[in-house]
Amino acid sequence: MTTRDTVERFFGLLAGGDPDKVAEIFADDIDWYVPGSESLPWTGRRSRGSEVADYLRTLGSNIVPEKNVDEVEALLVDGDRAVMLGHFTRVAKSTGRTYRMPVAMYFQVAGDKIVKLYLYEDTLKVAQAYAE
Repeated sequence: MTTRDTVERFFGLLAGGDPDKVAEIFADDIDWYVPGSESLPWTGRRSRGSEVADYLRTLGSNIVPEKNVDEVEALLVDGDRAVMLGHFTRVAKSTGRTYRMPVAMYFQVAGDKIVKLYLYEDTLKVAQAYAE
């Protein structure tokens, strides 16, 4: 599997909505980072592939999944690294606020497993959507 194949598989599994299936594409040891407010339980670092499913479940319990809009505008690949550029639209379950923002996701792949994923998003916009 190429880096592009692995990252495209990740997005396909993500769209399928099964957190356990998504977690299977990650290596045991990972470098995962989603910056953001400490008040948002899905942000922060993770170092084990087994933590991915819990991340997705936590995020899923805080958004309205059926209102997600993920727009992938470009997937740039260079060797074992890839960058996705696009936009995410989410609805905060606790406040009902909709937020749309540009995003970038940085991946590193080893074999057919993702070993690194960093999500770059408008963390202020996300925090404001959840602020009471």
